[in-house]
Amino acid sequence: MIWYLRSLGKRKILEFLVLIVFVVFFLVPLLNLLILAVSGKWQYPALLPQSFSLEWWRFVLSQDDVLSSMWLSFLIAVVVTASSVILCVPAAYAFARIKFPLSRWFLFSFLLTHAFPKMGLYVSIAVLFYKFGLMNTFVGIVLIHMVNTLMYMTWIPAASFRSVHRAQEESARDAGAGPLRVFWKITLPMAMPGIMVASVFTFLASLDEAQGTLLVGIPDYKTMPVIMYSIIADYPNTTGAVFSVILTLPTVILLLAARRFVSADVLAGGFQVK
Repeated sequence: MIWYLRSLGKRKILEFLVLIVFVVFFLVPLLNLLILAVSGKWQYPALLPQSFSLEWWRFVLSQDDVLSSMWLSFLIAVVVTASSVILCVPAAYAFARIKFPLSRWFLFSFLLTHAFPKMGLYVSIAVLFYKFGLMNTFVGIVLIHMVNTLMYMTWIPAASFRSVHRAQEESARDAGAGPLRVFWKITLPMAMPGIMVASVFTFLASLDEAQGTLLVGIPDYKTMPVIMYSIIADYPNTTGAVFSVILTLPTVILLLAARRFVSADVLAGGFQVK
């Protein structure tokens, strides 16, 4: 064993230790959450629950507000993703291919929504929404969610469009294809991985958004994160763990389904200003 460790070298051993710390840091809280969600009785100082039960799962899933909030959350996330694609992908293409004054500054401005405390930003936007009659409306919730998705849907697709070499498009033009056909047959398919990555992050960001929905949509629109606040405050920890698992499952499933699109190269390229 000692000979094997020496053969690996100090660098490999250090990398392995860092990996273990990383895995423990992320997996232990998730494992604790999963165990708590199926526990019937778990009191300190026991390391594991004294009994297991699905009672709180039945309780959570039997609540009408919970089921309706799930449907509403997914509906809003789908609408926000589709709207962001329609509005932001053409803008991303323009940033990637059209040279105009202050283009870098305009692209950089999409980061500003993540540069300030969210609640302060939402309150400022809510003042405008109140004047235009968008408070407590579905459209208002979609718009407040899109504030958080602008960065994903412009930066990452813009990098994907930049990665498409002009020589490939020019070859298609030389073969007789028009500008629109070149875009649909050459440019868009090659940029699609980046657009898919941005869409995944947009969907997840909308699904997890709570503060904006709470401020703009209450009392008629209650999504899963909003319902979770009241469940955690009014019921035992086990109920919060159950709802946390329910809220996390779509994220895990969607990331696993889109794992062939989500790569370090796409993400790193998406946040480069050129």
